[in-house]
Amino acid sequence: MRLLLSWLINAAALMAVAYLLPGISVSSFVTALVAALVLGLVNAIIKPILILLTLPVTLLTLGLFIFVINGLMFWAVGSFVTGFTVSGFWPGVIGAIGYSIVSWWLSALLLGSKK
Repeated sequence: MRLLLSWLINAAALMAVAYLLPGISVSSFVTALVAALVLGLVNAIIKPILILLTLPVTLLTLGLFIFVINGLMFWAVGSFVTGFTVSGFWPGVIGAIGYSIVSWWLSALLLGSKK
């Protein structure tokens, strides 16, 4: 149940980011559900591999290169999911940051602490 609620929260966060930021658009809530699912899968499978491969650059930039990785993954999901568009790299980076913040805030508000 908690996983389903988390998925719905991430879809709502994606809708909020698309509403707040120019350069990101989501056509419907169903599209947001699909995009949130794909983002979750990409973050679970591909992100650890990319972080491991780019570890020297990440260490050299004191961790700031992870923003680039997040932005590229957000942008890539925007190119794969029909109805979810990210217009470029910088909207992807800003959208990934906004998505993380809104998702974190909604999760803290609705789910509370896990006990």
